[in-house]
Amino acid sequence: MWDAIWLGGRLATMSGPAGEAEAYGAIDDGAIAVAAGRIVWAGPRAKLPGAAKDLAREVHDLEGRWLTPGLIDCHTHLVYGGDRAAEFELRLKGASYAEIAQAGGGIVSTVAATRAASEEDLLRAARPRLDALLAEGVTTVEIKSGYGLDLENELKQLRVARALGESRAVTVKTTFLGAHALPPEFAERTEDYIEAVVAMLPEVAASGLADAVDAFCETIAFSPEQIARVFAAARALDLPVKLHADQLTDLGGAALAARYDALSADHIEYTGAEGVAAMAAAGTVAVILPGAFYALRETQLPPVQALRAARVPIALATDCNPGSAPVTSLLLMLNMGCTLFRLTPEEALAGVTRHAATALGLGDSHGTLEAGKVADFAIWNIDRPAELAYRIGFNPLAYAVKGGVIRS
Repeated sequence: MWDAIWLGGRLATMSGPAGEAEAYGAIDDGAIAVAAGRIVWAGPRAKLPGAAKDLAREVHDLEGRWLTPGLIDCHTHLVYGGDRAAEFELRLKGASYAEIAQAGGGIVSTVAATRAASEEDLLRAARPRLDALLAEGVTTVEIKSGYGLDLENELKQLRVARALGESRAVTVKTTFLGAHALPPEFAERTEDYIEAVVAMLPEVAASGLADAVDAFCETIAFSPEQIARVFAAARALDLPVKLHADQLTDLGGAALAARYDALSADHIEYTGAEGVAAMAAAGTVAVILPGAFYALRETQLPPVQALRAARVPIALATDCNPGSAPVTSLLLMLNMGCTLFRLTPEEALAGVTRHAATALGLGDSHGTLEAGKVADFAIWNIDRPAELAYRIGFNPLAYAVKGGVIRS
């Protein structure tokens, strides 16, 4: 027998082509069954191979609710020390993100707070952020390092990220972001620091604490040539890569990411036609981050129409971080993705399910409701899936299921 079956509701499987007659891959009066933490059957209730009570040990009535894949936040900086509310005030007084960074604020100020914090301090501070995401149906989250900027403290952040995954019913994918900013002890020695990051990579890989490697390619961070050295070293260690690309200027970051078969290129507000074409050819996911766009009061929109035309998968994420995106609501990002970036509600939901899974290298196991996939899903008190993007500041989650088990 199956372990459990859910029926009497509507499934947004997210497995069909977007915009087709059956939008959201929807199945009315659907059923979904799980065994050993995996989906073993999903389809119309009328096609079940028998009576539900004879097929599964547990039968759950959805009572007409919608069921979607568990949401996936594929870009966060969830583990950090301190906060940057003072910089928020400075920006409101006219200082730019770049000016604050050049004056010693920004990422470097969070580095100081993170280095000073113990692992328990970081874990205690990060749990409420993670819990806020879980309360909205998130079942998988990516967490980056990048606020340690030396081997000891980068590994500390990654250990905390792993510990978060062990203390909550959530899948955590970790990313080493050593090339995030220049630490104070390497002031005006960017080349030396890049060499230090490259030297960290073998131990990072050997630790098993990082699932991928990220970097920040920007005028206030590192050049494409410097990032290329980090990526070459990462790929030699069989670590996949992703990139903060073209957020403030077009340095060709998206094209660089694609050249190394990156899982994703993130931000990409300034990415041009060459970058879009390169991403399409490489299968690199575009991760757009409306929370940072909003918080920084940016005006350059990411090239959404060009991405659509090139069939580049588009994911959405919170970019939860203390400086440019103090965001802990993925549902809000659905609304912002639609209102600010003009995604359709279906594109937005695909951006936090199917495409977000691909951006984490999990496309074969997560992100859709199909037999063989991990049984992560969310049950919603809504009349139609568009409500998830339509409402602002409202959480219609009834409950979430993680690995086939109802999450308390």
